[in-house]
Amino acid sequence: MSLSNTYEGSIIRMETKMKKPKFDLNWCVHKCMSDGRWWTFWDLQETIQLKTGKFYGEPTISAAIRNMRKPECRERFGLPLDMNIEIIDKKRIQGGKGYKYRMIEVSNYE
Repeated sequence: MSLSNTYEGSIIRMETKMKKPKFDLNWCVHKCMSDGRWWTFWDLQETIQLKTGKFYGEPTISAAIRNMRKPECRERFGLPLDMNIEIIDKKRIQGGKGYKYRMIEVSNYE
């Protein structure tokens, strides 16, 4: 393989990587929850599957909700960096199993 082919191959691989959007699960969960509504794991699961075609299990969605509290996600999504500010509310589903979660609106932090 010549140097020219190696270089051109690198460019093609780099361009391919650059075209991929960053629609990972954290992005999807943030996009859903940023509306301030209450969401269950199953609501998020269904919406994300409808929009992306990917199915994520409850433990994976739970981890993505927890990730919203971490500094990396707070910075990425423009959430308060102050770790003393809780950005996810949680309440038990009345008469059922599990919890509902919602992200507190960003305007409430200021």
